[in-house]
Amino acid sequence: MKNILLLGAGKIGIAITLLLRRTGDYAVTVADHSADALKRFTDLGVDTVQLDINDGAALRKTMAGKYAVLNALPFHTTSTVAYGAYDAGIHYFDLTEDVASTRVVKEVAAKAGSAFVPQCGLAPGFVSIAAHGLAAGFDSLRDVQLRVGALPRYPTNALKYNLTWSTDGLINEYLNPCEAVQDGKNVELPPLEDLEEFVLEGVAYEAFNTSGGLGSLTETLAGKVENLTYKSVRYPGHCAIIKLLVEDLRLARRRDLLKEVLEEALPITMQDVVLVFCTVSGKRHGRLEQESIVRHIHGEEVEGHFLSAIQMSTAAGICAMLDLQATGHLPSKGFVRQEQMPLDLFLSNRFGKVYA
Repeated sequence: MKNILLLGAGKIGIAITLLLRRTGDYAVTVADHSADALKRFTDLGVDTVQLDINDGAALRKTMAGKYAVLNALPFHTTSTVAYGAYDAGIHYFDLTEDVASTRVVKEVAAKAGSAFVPQCGLAPGFVSIAAHGLAAGFDSLRDVQLRVGALPRYPTNALKYNLTWSTDGLINEYLNPCEAVQDGKNVELPPLEDLEEFVLEGVAYEAFNTSGGLGSLTETLAGKVENLTYKSVRYPGHCAIIKLLVEDLRLARRRDLLKEVLEEALPITMQDVVLVFCTVSGKRHGRLEQESIVRHIHGEEVEGHFLSAIQMSTAAGICAMLDLQATGHLPSKGFVRQEQMPLDLFLSNRFGKVYA
């Protein structure tokens, strides 16, 4: 049994704990600064530690003897936890979509004797594995398009949206520059632009540029693809209202106020669906062809607890990468990209099968 330290006692933390615990192969200790948040885990019989991660000595002590740390805290904690894992000599996994934070992890990993595996969630995460898996089947690549959305099943407000995950992460996606490849060159695109509409299985959607979803794919596919883009999927009309908030009302300059507005106005929902729509086109056997992967992921019950679609898809990603690294399918040291994992191997994993 491998001893795992999980940092973060939130919605994703509980999902990770339940998924790992039911295998019997992992002993999870959950750490968070909030005693109230930890109580739910204590009630489940899970070992907990109240921890201030900015206390370096306490962080190293909590990490000592663990096989790996799974960072499910907000993105701004990434560098602190990554350096802590380096000092403790243990493996590191996280869920961040923040580009700058991942660059720090890469720097730490370059001198580490353990594996550093960031961006293990949905996007970046599974979509990187899916896109790279599709791309491997082509002789040459033209377009790689990643479209992903965590959506309410029953939208009722003008935004046609409910909060299903981190509000800080959502604001990051909407306001930060978006990495892409255009005409074979790595570029940064403005967020909330390049709006497109499409219909999938009878449902109308829109998609627009958002930050962070490509992970390290722009590096991995550099020189191999003409165009590579990531866009968030929403129901039609969402983007225009967000642009009103962040541009016309200038809330892009007041992220704290924007967070307050969104959390006050938009209820959290457990009745969600995760849509993954990845499409690759290029030459295969001399012909121009296109192939897509489409997934609709819904919530499900785990050990008597209902987990939403975003909880299941995010937790399954990081649990699968941990599981596959622990069984020798990923490198044991250095920086590990999501797309280093073969798609078929990921989907056959006991956690990765959520996406199968």
